Amino acid sequence: AVGIFTFGPRALMLTCVAVIACIVFEFLYNKIVHTDVTVGDLSAVVTGMLLAFNLPVSAPWWLPVFGSLFAIVVTKMLFGGLGKNFMNPALAGRAFLMASWPGLMTSWTAVGAKLPLFGSLSADDVAAISTATPLAAMKGGQLPTEGIPDLLLGQVGGCLGEASALALLAGGLYLLYRKVITVNIPAAYILTVAVITFLFPLGGMPHFEWMLSQILSGGLFLGAIFMATDYVTSPVTPKGQVIFGIGCGLLTVFIRYFGGLPEGVSYSILIMNTLVWVIDRKTHPRKFGYPAKADKKKEEVKA
Repeated sequence: AVGIFTFGPRALMLTCVAVIACIVFEFLYNKIVHTDVTVGDLSAVVTGMLLAFNLPVSAPWWLPVFGSLFAIVVTKMLFGGLGKNFMNPALAGRAFLMASWPGLMTSWTAVGAKLPLFGSLSADDVAAISTATPLAAMKGGQLPTEGIPDLLLGQVGGCLGEASALALLAGGLYLLYRKVITVNIPAAYILTVAVITFLFPLGGMPHFEWMLSQILSGGLFLGAIFMATDYVTSPVTPKGQVIFGIGCGLLTVFIRYFGGLPEGVSYSILIMNTLVWVIDRKTHPRKFGYPAKADKKKEEVKA
């Protein structure tokens, strides 16, 4: 709702297209391979919404369709469907779109710009309404021109889901209250970014203001609260979840400071998704009364 208020009805149109496309592609895949139709679990709806939240409002309507195709068919269904994918489908879809159409995926629209509900924008139209994001300014070692209140309320350019840090935080608190997620990953993720950016600001910027600008800008809250906590692609143990969150935070800051892109949330989560099996294996508690394999082998040798 905040994204629609900030960027207009076109944001709602892109979200609807992404959700419908995800449902259709999952339904068609089920029919083609002759398996039970699984769209009733609504996971495709969640994927579509999260994919749309990672798009700029100036994106043409066909962009979320291709992103949905990759997210649902390639990342989710080809690996066996819900519960079998090793990577967050929405983020994988975003990465595919970034690799295929980087120009369209990085055309950020100024708040309050008038955009048509349907149809693609010309290059001149995009140039006329485009703006730099706060992270683009910080990439060069400068504080963004937008103040902390603007970052909290979403009065900045960016993806649909980056509209308001305050709204994202409220959504996260609601999920915690309903026990849909735990605090482990979001807290470890956001605190890691906060500590590193506070200790090591770029360009000699004020420590506290730099840290606040870093954690309130971009997709950090969206990724930490709504995507890094995905049950399927995150660790199952509390200790593993903390390690996962710290890893995401370290990679995010590394990409923001030294990478070619100003934002690193999506790629950080995707990289950590591939390490979940290792984290789970190392942090899974040993069953009481069952010796470790090494101890078992020693007992067999003694016998």
